[in-house]
Amino acid sequence: MTTTSLPARSRLEPEPVARRDFLGLSALWAAGSALAFATLGALRLPKAAVLPSPSRKYKVALPDTLPPGEAFVPPGRNVAVFRDAEGVFAVSTVCTHLGCIVKTGPEGFDCPCHGSRFAKDGSVTKGPAPRALAWRKVSGSGGTYVVDEGEDVAPGTRVKGDKA
Repeated sequence: MTTTSLPARSRLEPEPVARRDFLGLSALWAAGSALAFATLGALRLPKAAVLPSPSRKYKVALPDTLPPGEAFVPPGRNVAVFRDAEGVFAVSTVCTHLGCIVKTGPEGFDCPCHGSRFAKDGSVTKGPAPRALAWRKVSGSGGTYVVDEGEDVAPGTRVKGDKA
C-alpha cells in the first residue's frame, strides 16, 4: 500500500477554519449586528419623528366673479370658502367619517369614499358621517382673507365681507 503525503504547508499559511466553527462565528456576528441595530433604534425612540409645525394660515383672494353662496376651493387646500349676504366663511373639506376629501356639488358637499353628503354650511344631510364639517377661522377684508386651517370656529361664524 502506498501512501501519498499531503504537500507540506508553510508556516505562513493560515490554518483552515472548520465548517462548524465558521457557522458558529457567522451566527455570533449576525446576533451581534442585530443587537447593535436594535440598540440604535431604541436610542432614537425618545426623539420625536415629526416636528410640530406652525398653524396653517394662508391668504385667499376670492374672485370677483364668485356668485354668492358658491364654494371657492383654493388650489392644494382642504377648505371651501364661501361669500354670502352675511359675510365670508370657510368650511373644511375633510369628511368627518374617515377623513376623505369631499367634493363640492350644487347642493353642498359629497364624500366620494362612503357616500356622506353635507349641506353648504357643512351640516350632515346623509350619513355615515357622524358630525358636520368643521368651520375654519377667517379674517381680513377687501377681497383678500386669511384662512386658518388650524383653528376651528363655531358654525355660523362669518367675517364681514365687502361684497355679497
